[in-house]
Amino acid sequence: MARSVVLNQSPRCERCQLPPRWCICDGLRNVDCPVKVDVLMHHMENWRPSSTGHLIKRVIPTADVHLYRRERPLERELIVQPGKALWILHPLGEPLPAAEPPVGLQVLLLDGTWRQAGDMMRAVEPWGRRVCLPMTGESRYWLRTQAGEGKFCTVEALIFLLAALGLKSAHDQLRLQFELHVYAGLCSRGAKAKAAEYLAESPVRAAFPELLEKLSRRRARDDVA
Repeated sequence: MARSVVLNQSPRCERCQLPPRWCICDGLRNVDCPVKVDVLMHHMENWRPSSTGHLIKRVIPTADVHLYRRERPLERELIVQPGKALWILHPLGEPLPAAEPPVGLQVLLLDGTWRQAGDMMRAVEPWGRRVCLPMTGESRYWLRTQAGEGKFCTVEALIFLLAALGLKSAHDQLRLQFELHVYAGLCSRGAKAKAAEYLAESPVRAAFPELLEKLSRRRARDDVA
């Protein structure tokens, strides 16, 4: 049966936010990303261990997370960096602009439900260009049900952007960290069959064999106990 570490108030690792038996800190790797990444996170998203906004902050050292509350106006100068072109990623934005040097680009990601993202978009739209990415396929964010076909989570939007900008190394690194996050999250909920199905089609299996073996041993000991 699926379990919730939030509702049950189970102990969690301070870094990866997973229960200790599923801690994946040994697999966390910094992602070298030349684009300045900022996440505008709805305050209701802040406490959720499954949040991919927090994952971005964990693995991209230069990324920043800013909490959004409707009753607290945002200060543009605290988020937007001078001298950089700001893209605000949103499904209803303009097509991906012509090539922009990654070092001169700042990307603002909206982290929340689709309705919450709409509220945040209205608050920040005057700050930069609203940009839509060519995102196709099915979401790999199996920790939550996406709100329709072609819908993706926050970190997946960033993964698509890195691919569109030709930043293959950063793209591949971030995808690994994202899929490791999802796999361990499924395991922590007791969704063993679903976790195994996810892992079968994931690059995580080849990238982190020692970590996966360690997680498997922990599960075996707990099952025996």
